[in-house]
Amino acid sequence: MLRAINVGGHTVTMDKLRAIFEDLGLEDVQTFIASGNVLFTSPGTSIPALERKIEARLDKSLGYEVKTFIRTAREVVALAAYSPFPAAQIRGAGAFCVGFLGQPLDAIAKTSLASLKNEIDDFHAHGREVYWLCRVKQSDSKFSNTVFEKKTGARVTFRGGSTVAKLAAKAGATL
Repeated sequence: MLRAINVGGHTVTMDKLRAIFEDLGLEDVQTFIASGNVLFTSPGTSIPALERKIEARLDKSLGYEVKTFIRTAREVVALAAYSPFPAAQIRGAGAFCVGFLGQPLDAIAKTSLASLKNEIDDFHAHGREVYWLCRVKQSDSKFSNTVFEKKTGARVTFRGGSTVAKLAAKAGATL
């Protein structure tokens, strides 16, 4: 998952994004929904090293920072199946999103995240993900990536629950 690939006046075609990943020696490269989701296989096993390599190449190729969050196919399937809130709450929500982190939140960041909870927004941290339940339309909430990052000190990129479910279905087909 790529953070801020096509925002702030930046536009990257999916063909260009695929070419950047292929130039890194990654295989079976596919973009999924033009919002910074790239599926690929890699001969390497060090995810942190691969994240740094992708970030450096994107910065060089695009001229701006693009934070990268890699999850394996198994991880995507598992996190899509995880139920941080009752199913009825998720179904009735205005938005349900999954935030991808580089590292699990520490105790101080979790406390900061808990302070953002209100009658509209609820949160649940689990591993390298944070789940956000918004009881109204997402645009009616004061919560955002920027608010999260300022409060917790952690970088994040959010994806809608339906996008995560579709990614999991696609990833599950490769297992």
